[in-house]
Amino acid sequence: MKTEHDLDPSPPVETVAPPLLEIEELRVGFDTEAGLLVAVDGVSLRGEAGQTLGLVGESGCGKSVTASSVLRLVPVPPGKFLGGRIRFEGKDILSMRRSELGRIRGKEISMIFQDPMTSLNPVFTVGRQLVEVLRLRFGMHRKEALERSAEMLSTVGIADARSHLGSYPHELSGGMKQRVIIAMALLCEPKLLIADEPTTALDVTIQAQILHLIKSLQRRTGAGILFITHDMGVVAEMCDEVAVMYAGRIVERGEVGEIFQRSRHPYTKGLLRSIPRKGVQRKAELPTIEGVVPSPLHLPAGCRFAERCWHRKDLSEGEQRRCFEEDPVLDGTRGVACHFPLVGGGA
Repeated sequence: MKTEHDLDPSPPVETVAPPLLEIEELRVGFDTEAGLLVAVDGVSLRGEAGQTLGLVGESGCGKSVTASSVLRLVPVPPGKFLGGRIRFEGKDILSMRRSELGRIRGKEISMIFQDPMTSLNPVFTVGRQLVEVLRLRFGMHRKEALERSAEMLSTVGIADARSHLGSYPHELSGGMKQRVIIAMALLCEPKLLIADEPTTALDVTIQAQILHLIKSLQRRTGAGILFITHDMGVVAEMCDEVAVMYAGRIVERGEVGEIFQRSRHPYTKGLLRSIPRKGVQRKAELPTIEGVVPSPLHLPAGCRFAERCWHRKDLSEGEQRRCFEEDPVLDGTRGVACHFPLVGGGA
């Protein structure tokens, strides 16, 4: 006989997987002799597996501190986490014990730094450093680890990879060192790769090769990428979504196509205008954003970009007063922190 449960079965409960990376209202500061410097002030980001999230802005805006916070690499002291959450696959990184965090670093989350020499030990060969990663993370025997290391160097485009296992960092070019760093970051096939200005110190040709390499490896592994840069051209090449950062805060975010075609924040528009274009012969001919980023020790009461904002000059006196007196909030609907956002992307 059928029971009541059989006649009217309850629908199956669908479980929604948490995002790969979720940062909520993150605040990070540093104690200085002049007082507390808040480098990251209420940043929220979300990254998914298989996608690249770009974090873009001028030097000193807080991008690298945000990236370092994901792996808790901010030195404490003088650094301190003032609030917010960082979740990796739903797990709160900021509340993890050191032992648990150690199991995630390098294995599930890897980082490519801007300067290869900050990651490579100059007194050990490339092979020894790669082998140590594999022996530490997977307990591989030395012979197996050497084979895997040579294979990965070949994967990142280093010719005659086996012979370069015996090379010291100073014997390699800048492009090769960066390829070694990428190989090291990908040895454990991480779920999340953080790339902090990975091509800044390289010439244009090598930069293009490195970007192509990162994209192809992402397609192969399905990793999510948090890509930190100040170059909007690199954002267009690499990213699916982008968050624009200014003076410690996100001022605009959205899909790359939307940001490039219909940017609504004057700062974002200023960054886009500064991209070198065909026909511009001299650096002096490139449009620039006048002024400087406000000091994190002396932030203005209103919009942090107001003093430099070219769009403000088109507003009424009352509207300009609001810009200087009222701090804009990042609107979840339109994705822009501006009292008077540009319409259709602006001029």
